[in-house]
Amino acid sequence: MLNAIAVGAGPQTTYTVQPQPAPGSCHYRYTADKQPLPDPTCTPGARNPAVTQATLQQTVCRPGGYTSTIRPPVSVTGPEKAANAKSYSYTGPLSDAEYDHFLSLSFGGDPNDPRNLWVEPPSPGHKPGTGTANPKDTVESRIHTALCAGKVTLGAAQSAVASDWTTALENLHLT
Repeated sequence: MLNAIAVGAGPQTTYTVQPQPAPGSCHYRYTADKQPLPDPTCTPGARNPAVTQATLQQTVCRPGGYTSTIRPPVSVTGPEKAANAKSYSYTGPLSDAEYDHFLSLSFGGDPNDPRNLWVEPPSPGHKPGTGTANPKDTVESRIHTALCAGKVTLGAAQSAVASDWTTALENLHLT
C-alpha cells in the first residue's frame, strides 16, 4: 500500500505556509475508545520522498537524529495550525491540540504537506492546559524503533498508521 500514499515535496531549504482545507470541510473520526482520527479526505498522509527503505540509515535511523533537521519552523507551522483548526472546526485551546504529522517524520512522513498535517485534538482523559501529550506519540516511537531495528518495513509502517494509528502496533505485530 506504500504507493497508495501520496508523495509530498519532501524537505525544503525554506518552508512556506501551505494552504489548508476550507474551514469546516474536515471532520474528525473517533475510535470506539474516543481516540481521534483525521478526516481521510483532508488528511490521508503524505510520504517524504527522501525516506525510502534503501535510505533509512541515512535518514530516519541515522545516529544524531533526522527529524529536527527537516521540521518546518513555528513561523510556518503556527499559521498553518490556526488555519487547519478552522478546517476541522476545532474550537478548543490550540495549546491543548497538536499540529501533528499524521505519518510521523520518524518513519518518513512529509514535513509540510497539508495532506500529512492535522490539528489533533486532545485524547480522552486529557487535562486542559497540560499540553499535547497523546498516545499516538508512543505508537510512533515504537514504530520508529521497530523500523530501525529491521522488524517492520517502511511501507508496512506507513500503511498501518495511515489505516488507523490506534491499531497500527497490533497490525504490525508489535504488541
